[in-house]
Amino acid sequence: MTTNTNPPPVPVTASPPAASTKSAASIAAGWLHTAKFLTTAPQLHFLPALEVPEIAFVGRSNAGKSTCINTLTQQKQLAFASKKPGRTQHINLFALGKQGITDAVLTDLPGYGYAAVPKQDKIRWQQVMANYLVTRENLKGIVLMCDPRHGLTELDEILLDIIRPRVQQGLKFLIVLTKADKLTRTEANKVLSITKLQAGGGEVRLFSATKRIGIDEVSLILWDWAHPAAQDTSVQ
Repeated sequence: MTTNTNPPPVPVTASPPAASTKSAASIAAGWLHTAKFLTTAPQLHFLPALEVPEIAFVGRSNAGKSTCINTLTQQKQLAFASKKPGRTQHINLFALGKQGITDAVLTDLPGYGYAAVPKQDKIRWQQVMANYLVTRENLKGIVLMCDPRHGLTELDEILLDIIRPRVQQGLKFLIVLTKADKLTRTEANKVLSITKLQAGGGEVRLFSATKRIGIDEVSLILWDWAHPAAQDTSVQ
């Protein structure tokens, strides 16, 4: 009689990526929900010196920046959307962190490019933002809001040129294509592909507050930016 000496096959247990992603997204969403107003500054020298990671939101006026911030933090009025786009010309900081401990900061930079703003104000704020993006030491990542129906504008391209050296040095960068619900699937895929080619090493995500598109993805990206140590531990 022949005895089978081969060990029995080991059952293959599939990893639950969907469940893991959902759990991670819940953690990221809960973290973003802790956002609270920290301070506002009319000029760079009024900003507090911080050591925690800072993530800046930038974009053309009317690109949906305030809506995106409010959606991600699940707070209706955290980021102020002016009735006159381009008139909000302060840098606003929001602290993030549970149990009263700030572990990251969101920065809402003024919208740019709106025609109704006097030219001298445009120039001044372009310079302020350029200085911030180049010199802010604890800046960890930049989120650029873009209306996909118009694509990246000339001012967006200028911003990309400004941050390119820091991106090459490790600064994180994400383009969020807001108002994705306004596009057909074909249009969305096309603009996504085009923008990825223009991103210069950054990531690109479709986003819609109305249709709840991309919220979990963007939340996870921001969480990972602010908690690289936690991300590394989870991989090991």
